[in-house]
Amino acid sequence: MDLGPPLASPGSIAAALEPLLAQADLPHRLAALARHMTGRIVFTTSFGLEDQAITHAVWDSDLDLPIEIVTLDTGRLFPETYDLWHETETRYGRRIRAFAPDSGALETLVAAQGVNGFRGSVEARKACCHVRKVEPLRRALAGASAWITGLRAEQSPNRAGVPLAEADAGFGLVKVNPLADWRRDDLTRYVRDHAVPYNPLHDQGYPSIGCQPCTRAVRVGEPERAGRWWWEDEARKECGLHVRTPLRDAREGERLNNPHNVSGDLRPS
Repeated sequence: MDLGPPLASPGSIAAALEPLLAQADLPHRLAALARHMTGRIVFTTSFGLEDQAITHAVWDSDLDLPIEIVTLDTGRLFPETYDLWHETETRYGRRIRAFAPDSGALETLVAAQGVNGFRGSVEARKACCHVRKVEPLRRALAGASAWITGLRAEQSPNRAGVPLAEADAGFGLVKVNPLADWRRDDLTRYVRDHAVPYNPLHDQGYPSIGCQPCTRAVRVGEPERAGRWWWEDEARKECGLHVRTPLRDAREGERLNNPHNVSGDLRPS
């Protein structure tokens, strides 16, 4: 009797996916994930160059990928980002679902720290990121078995070891970073070759674009993410969305207790 696919931890699934993703191009990396996962697969876009490349791979390929594309509308994005959001939906004829901050939590935050109080301390900035990004992300990923991101190892020292697939302990799911091993040149070439719409701020010295008050253009020689929260120490500059967990710990199940289904055969079809 066929008992169906076995239950597996996110860590073991990520370990099995990693070699499959390594040998495929971008659309087929996404296809491999879709083929071997059951449940909801969510891609969160912030409309950066990486995210636009992934959006194109999801919506423009003939693979009919069952991947939801959502975004976190913090309320503080650049006007150019909102324009690109509209341009992207028009180009592909699809809607990108937005998750906004809880209005009550946002009102409480602004009342406590002021409209730009996030610059007062790292803790204040992280509180702002939590309300505007982390909590909406939790709603966006509720019930998901896999999360796709645009992380690349080359983006910053903090992300130097990012793998193609990993277990996310915070959300209890498989996290796939299909551009982890891409260099900036690979990314710009893909966007150019496929005429993918992108944010004009990239041509004005903004390789990484977040909320408008928290992003500046980078200087020559600076890392790609140096313009994010530029008033803070470089080693502490993450917003709380991406909490790294050593893959070996996830494989051993030391931190994860939220298994998801995965098909038994993880070989390329």
